[in-house]
Amino acid sequence: MSFVVEAFFAHRPRAHLSSRPKSNYNYHRYSIRRNSMMKSPFLAAALLAATLAVPARAQDAMKKDQPVKPADSPSKVVLDSWNDVGRKLIAMAEDFPEDKYDFKPTPAQRSFKEQLLHGAGANYYFTNPVLGKPAPSEDDMKADRFKTKAEVVAFVKKAFADGAAAIQSKGDSGMSELIVEPFSHQQVRIGDLAYGFIEHCGEHYGQLVVYYRVAGLVPPESRPKK
Repeated sequence: MSFVVEAFFAHRPRAHLSSRPKSNYNYHRYSIRRNSMMKSPFLAAALLAATLAVPARAQDAMKKDQPVKPADSPSKVVLDSWNDVGRKLIAMAEDFPEDKYDFKPTPAQRSFKEQLLHGAGANYYFTNPVLGKPAPSEDDMKADRFKTKAEVVAFVKKAFADGAAAIQSKGDSGMSELIVEPFSHQQVRIGDLAYGFIEHCGEHYGQLVVYYRVAGLVPPESRPKK
């Protein structure tokens, strides 16, 4: 709004601003005209703002006229959450420099590579029981088995793809199916067990965000979107 006012006064003759008419009649005419002209930029700006607001209101009205979308199915909700955290960890695995894969913020912590392998590898404690397979071996997730960044990325991708396939194979009704949780030896619903491992991956994702920052890097999710 200020630039409209500035532009208006920039083009006005300065004589009118600095000189006052001699007669009272002329002075009143001048004062009325001046007040009217000073208000006009504000009026124009208000009209412009109102004009711009119309399309937004029209869009809101159109949304209200559209039928409400139905809720996603139980298996789709679980699958979307599973794939979303998987997408974030895969993006980190692909993005983090290979020469920093052994980076640790402190000596007591896991390396970046070990964090990825632990987070993704633990998914098989969900996937294998759901598919009726034996529990995975922790030896399969040891860092020394993975010599290159490409091998780690492939493992992380496969861990999430296998879990997604297991969720899809069970469908909506399968989310309420009971299986034995491998650590507590207790019956749990498949959907609830999936969310436990989604949360677990989310926790390690949060830790890896800190790894990025300590290493002087910006995590993929925090970068400006193109």
